[in-house]
Amino acid sequence: MVQAIENNQLKQLTVIKQSGEAMAFYAYKIDFILEHLNLSTETAQAIMAELTETLAKAKKVTTSEIRTLLNACLEKHGEEEAINQYQTYWEKDKQKFADASNVQKRIEKLFDKDASVVHENANKDSRVFNTQRDLEAGAASRALGMQMLPKMVAKGHMRGDIHWHDLDYSPVTPATNCCLIDFDNLLNNGYKIGNAWVDSPNSIQTATAQMSQIIANVASSQYGGCSANRIDQLLAPFAKKNYDKHLVDAKNWVTEEKQEEYAKAKTKKDIYDAMQALEYEINTLYSSQGQTPFTTINFGLGTNWIEREIQKAILQIRIKGLGKERRTAIFPKLTFTVKRGLNLNPNDPNYDIKQLALECSTKRMYPDLLMYDKIIDITGSFKTPMGCRSFLQGWEDENGQEVNSGRMNLGVVTVNLPRISLFAKQNKELFWQIFDEKIALTHQALAYRIERTKEAVPENAPLLYMYGAFGKRLKKTDSVDEVFKNGRATVSLGYIGLYETVAAFYGSNWEGNQEAHDFAEEIVKRMHDYCVEWEKESGYHYSLYSTPAESLTDTFCEADIEKFGKIEDITEKEYYTNSFHYDVRKHPTPFDKISFEEAFPKYAAGGFIHYCEYPNLRQNPQALEAVWDWAYDHVGYLGTNTSIDKCFKCGFSGDFKATAKGFECPQCGNHDPQMCDVVKRTCGYLGNPQQRPMVHGRHVEIAARAKHLTQEMITDVASYQKTKQSDAQRMDRRRA
Repeated sequence: MVQAIENNQLKQLTVIKQSGEAMAFYAYKIDFILEHLNLSTETAQAIMAELTETLAKAKKVTTSEIRTLLNACLEKHGEEEAINQYQTYWEKDKQKFADASNVQKRIEKLFDKDASVVHENANKDSRVFNTQRDLEAGAASRALGMQMLPKMVAKGHMRGDIHWHDLDYSPVTPATNCCLIDFDNLLNNGYKIGNAWVDSPNSIQTATAQMSQIIANVASSQYGGCSANRIDQLLAPFAKKNYDKHLVDAKNWVTEEKQEEYAKAKTKKDIYDAMQALEYEINTLYSSQGQTPFTTINFGLGTNWIEREIQKAILQIRIKGLGKERRTAIFPKLTFTVKRGLNLNPNDPNYDIKQLALECSTKRMYPDLLMYDKIIDITGSFKTPMGCRSFLQGWEDENGQEVNSGRMNLGVVTVNLPRISLFAKQNKELFWQIFDEKIALTHQALAYRIERTKEAVPENAPLLYMYGAFGKRLKKTDSVDEVFKNGRATVSLGYIGLYETVAAFYGSNWEGNQEAHDFAEEIVKRMHDYCVEWEKESGYHYSLYSTPAESLTDTFCEADIEKFGKIEDITEKEYYTNSFHYDVRKHPTPFDKISFEEAFPKYAAGGFIHYCEYPNLRQNPQALEAVWDWAYDHVGYLGTNTSIDKCFKCGFSGDFKATAKGFECPQCGNHDPQMCDVVKRTCGYLGNPQQRPMVHGRHVEIAARAKHLTQEMITDVASYQKTKQSDAQRMDRRRA
């Protein structure tokens, strides 16, 4: 490895980029270039020493001057071939940026059906006209966005140091990312979409129909996921109106002793029909982005009979499946709240609904779980994520009232952590220097993101800003910053590949090494601390976000293969591991995996999820319940990844086999999307890779996932659950 000669003056050297932006001098960048010019170690060291000596005499230098100096040193040592290599490298980088900001080049990639473009979002079916139109517009927006971004940010994105998310929409459009829709505001006070003013609904059927309209409009006015918080409690007042009407009818047609029974029975049917309609409507919607809206609904805290009935209907409908083939619904994502004293243990009043949730998870993978006490502990208040994993922090308005619904995220920029380790080459001091440099670049990007989003006006998205979806009703002349400032909105620093980052220092089996785990935790903590510092400086809430990395797991790794080659257990896998997760190829128990990961969300409260991989558990829901119960005091948000693929040719149900052409039935070889239902967790959301293919890296990562609970372990886990239930019953008897 080439090393710059230690010189304190170099630490004070300022580099002026071509864009005119100033930054510190980082010797590792020259080190990297020299190592890739096929020089002898002696020559490389000599050139680095000469460059260091010359640069130490300057206070500032331009990138062009550094390039000239390097060429002069190479020429002095007679390295003509290296000069040509360096010129080719520089021209290639320059051309890559020119292509990335060229609208025509972007459109050509789309028309050439480049897989990185057409499969970037597994929720978009690139075969249909409206999605194709969105992809065409997105290709142009990406090129224009690269021209708009600060030059260092744009080049950092292009080179794979950082990733500006949703470049097909932002910054060209100053739209927000994801949100918790304020359905209370909209449904109770009315709203306007297009030319129509919509009054408050008088039945649960109308309420869910309005929710579908709202979701479609919100999804078309931003570019991230949207969620309905506590939908059972939200919709209960509208179902009560159904009940009251049926009670009036009952007095005319039913004997007195049967009137309440009649009204309840009719209301239960209305609730089921309304929730079924909502499920079908969401799955048949297309937003303006040419995709099904990324929608999450949360439920589980309601206690009266109407709220319980809504909870049961949501789960029963999901268990039943969609259409005549009973396919697994991809949307809405279901998050079920587990709360001690309400539904956690056998003697809790809503324990029966938890049992229904268990059945649903073994058959349809959802619901994911929100552990009530732990979510409050991590985020400061209870709420569902915005979309798949983005959480708001606890926040109170000027009147001291806790506010969750109506708040939003302004966007995400993700840092490529594994690349920092690859540059550092097991030098911790150098790692932290490069880390600080790249985090500073993400801060520049995020600060620009805030300012660009503030350039919107309320009329750009009337439902969001003027009619209450974002919690306030702004006038046309108001600043949209009214719903962003003082920490009301979040903007997120994202990260992926923590496993690979630490593996570069401690090897591929570092999970059991306390020193390595401490290093991993320190990385996440330092990112969190930066976010706290930026918030104090700006008044905007910066949050640390464990990026789901659907396509980014491929994009960053692919860029690093090009830069560093294939490195065992890091780039050789052809994917980077999602956020802070345990290496997917390994077989820890669910308890070990959760224990390993539970340290990170307290720092990354802006976005996180844990999940474990299971075999088919339809006959063993007690094993899954044991994991759920144990996890309650350990993590806030837990997903269930179980084998639910279905072959309509031979009837196989379980786990389809990953092949180069996609996923296929292990029993009959069927891989026809029309004759099978293949459901995998793409990131925080589920996806159907046979219907809508995903990028190569994500396909490889899913294929590599090992089960954390095997059939051999299930008996022991089920025994644990029986013991736990007996303990709970003994405690109840003591209290009695």
